[in-house]
Amino acid sequence: MAGSARRPRDRCKAEAVDDDRRSVAAKVFAIADAFDHPGSDALSLTSIAQRAGLPLPTAHRIVGEWVHWGGLTRGDDGLYRVGLRFWMLGVRAASPRRLRTVALPHLEDLYELTRENVHLAVLDQQSALYLEHLSGPSAVPIVSDVGSRLPLHATGVGLVLLAHGGEDLFQSTLASRPTKFLPRTMTDERALRRRLAEIRTVGYALSVNEMTDDSFSVASPVRDHTGEVVAAVSIVAHARAASDARLPLAVQIAARSISRALGMRSSRDAT
Repeated sequence: MAGSARRPRDRCKAEAVDDDRRSVAAKVFAIADAFDHPGSDALSLTSIAQRAGLPLPTAHRIVGEWVHWGGLTRGDDGLYRVGLRFWMLGVRAASPRRLRTVALPHLEDLYELTRENVHLAVLDQQSALYLEHLSGPSAVPIVSDVGSRLPLHATGVGLVLLAHGGEDLFQSTLASRPTKFLPRTMTDERALRRRLAEIRTVGYALSVNEMTDDSFSVASPVRDHTGEVVAAVSIVAHARAASDARLPLAVQIAARSISRALGMRSSRDAT
């Protein structure tokens, strides 16, 4: 009797797991994707399971394997964080690693000149992925850091990448229903299209109070040896700095210096 009484519950549990038709690899990737959001540095097992769309026992098993492999760590607070194994694999990626290595001296020069937040970002699907961040104690507090992803339409580096990303990227960004974070965040198709055209013309993007209150960003494109835009450089400062005409020039000089270091041969490539 006891055995038969447990069977319906066990069968329901099994059916709940079987309803998930994803492959084992897809479930593993879903665990990794759970950490791919702002403010997701530390997650409970329940949060991971919910974000991955997995039953708690399945999430517990896969997360345990992640921890054993070194992809995740479990702190004394019971929360899980991305482990060093992920970071070690990430920095071995040839293009981002070379880009960071080549760009770093010029980013350091830009920081020494401005003493503001300095960023290097690349396009990752429909987001700006931050590869480098230099900052000092007097810089304006910001939400971006190395490894974080932020929307293209509301950040300086994102607007540069969007402006040079082609029509398909523009349409997919609109289709994702971009968030209006602050009153000045631009989400209208016509206005945004005009803005991106202006960015391509003047060679840099200005963003004031669009992602974070009391913040100003100026960003410029980085090009490789073919002239293709492969990254964006920016500084982020207090909004009052938006009227300082020296900042766009400083960012453009840094971006062009990185571009030349990547093999861009002439100013004609940057048109």
